[in-house]
Amino acid sequence: MIEERSFEFSLRIIKLVKNLKENNEYVFADQLLRSSTSIGANVAEAGAGQSKKDFISKMAIASKEARESRYWLRLIHKANLSDLDLKEYLEEIEQIIKILTKIVKTSQETI
Repeated sequence: MIEERSFEFSLRIIKLVKNLKENNEYVFADQLLRSSTSIGANVAEAGAGQSKKDFISKMAIASKEARESRYWLRLIHKANLSDLDLKEYLEEIEQIIKILTKIVKTSQETI
C-alpha cells in the first residue's frame, strides 16, 4: 500500500515540478523532486531489506524525506510559487508521513 501510494505521489509531484519550472522556480522544483521521489525509492528498498534493522532504517529515511517534501511544499505554497492548488499535495504528504511513522514505530517495537 505505501509503496504504491508513494509512487503515485511521485507521479503527481512530477506534474507540479513541471509547473514550477515553467515559472522559472528551478531550485524549488529540484529540491522537491529529489525529496519526494526519494520517499518511494526508500520504501521500495525497504521491501528488499536484508534484515528488520535494514527495513526500519530505509523506512525511517523515507519518513525523513517525506518531512522534507512537506517543508518544500509548504514553502512553495506560502510563497505562491505555483499556480496549482497545493492543498491536495499537502494533505497527501501528511497521510504519507503518518503511515511511515506508524510503520517505523510498529517495526521498532517488534525488534
